[in-house]
Amino acid sequence: MPTEIKVPTLGESVTTATIARWMKQPGEAVAADEPLVELETDKVTVEVTAPTAGVLTSIGAPEGSEVEVGALLGIIESGVTPTIAGPAANPTAGVRPPPRPLGPVARPAAAPAPAPAPGPAPAPAPAPAPGPEAPPAPVRAPMPSAAKLIEEQNLAPTALGAGSGKDGRITKGDVLAFLARAAQPAAAPPRPAAPPRTAGEGEERVKMTRLRRTIALRLKEAQNNAAMLTTFNEVDMSAIMALRTQYRDAFEKKHNGVRLGFMSVFVRACCVALKEFPAVNAEIDGDDIVYKHHVHMGIAIGGANGLVVPVVRHADQMGFAQIEGAIADFGKRARDGGLKIDEMTGGTFSITNGGIYGSLMSTPILNPPQSAILGMHKIQDRPVAIGGKIEIRPMMYLALSYDHRIVDGKEAVSFLVRVKEGVEDPRRLLLDL
Repeated sequence: MPTEIKVPTLGESVTTATIARWMKQPGEAVAADEPLVELETDKVTVEVTAPTAGVLTSIGAPEGSEVEVGALLGIIESGVTPTIAGPAANPTAGVRPPPRPLGPVARPAAAPAPAPAPGPAPAPAPAPAPGPEAPPAPVRAPMPSAAKLIEEQNLAPTALGAGSGKDGRITKGDVLAFLARAAQPAAAPPRPAAPPRTAGEGEERVKMTRLRRTIALRLKEAQNNAAMLTTFNEVDMSAIMALRTQYRDAFEKKHNGVRLGFMSVFVRACCVALKEFPAVNAEIDGDDIVYKHHVHMGIAIGGANGLVVPVVRHADQMGFAQIEGAIADFGKRARDGGLKIDEMTGGTFSITNGGIYGSLMSTPILNPPQSAILGMHKIQDRPVAIGGKIEIRPMMYLALSYDHRIVDGKEAVSFLVRVKEGVEDPRRLLLDL
């Protein structure tokens, strides 16, 4: 009995994916829950597994194809004898289709006829009638996410030209790129794009993954759309380091191996400060400001395929152990590529820790549509004035990048001071001060 394999639901606002890799080929036997195909979305790589055991009899789209949610990926049949896997089973598997001709298909010239034998010259053969021209390619509708954006911006799809999606379909990235070009001042006519140069000696040219392209697009979108500023402060880590040293073993024993780190203290400090300054936890939607009465905390983590930001939901209702456990789980699955798409959506505020890589100071970039992000940095012993005396203390620089359209400078600075106070005196967090 045939079983269809379809593109699963990919999460909030994600409607398409690119087939990155087929792990099985037509004719191969598959087991239930065995990975079949790897899909690359704007946010994460997803493995689609076999819903049942059998033989993969057909593949609906080759590697590199863009597919929509619900599209047919392939068919598994039970009771079918597996055949030898390989290119012979499906020569097109893993091969991108050749580009469609832009005009009439050129036909090879006919081979020259053999010389006639001596005698009367034969009558010339009539010339073959010219073949029909290839029909024009049908105009494909834009991708759903692109169509929504086109409607919101009152654009004509024909103004965008051919898209970069499969069969020339317009993608959301095409629309965003068009809007970015339109927003640039029309000073001098743009130069024609230079062709990519050939890789020289000691160089390697690798095509950007879809995830990396999306990261680049979103970061540039954040710079273009937000009035982003950054304010700095520094925090004395003495109290939190002493607290961790004193209670680390007891904490780990009571909470089944969950380790007490610094991140849970910063998360709790931010949750307390966000309640006092709700604009930092809000977002702009058109002409409205949407205030959030909960904290879904995004934690930036370096994953196998790049930076990902899984979300600790309702972090404001969680204790230190729950926060540490959630972050540890996200970190492990990020390294293994096991995060789900819905775990990386819906954040209201984010924290990134460049200190684990040795960064002393940086200006973190916003994670749209959020209005602020906190940057942690390397802990470094520095001389500071304490009660009129110079002491060596473990210090960390903090950076808060914020959207000045919604967050005033006074609010941003005051928010960062509250975070500093909570970290330097963790008792304030326990008392919700």
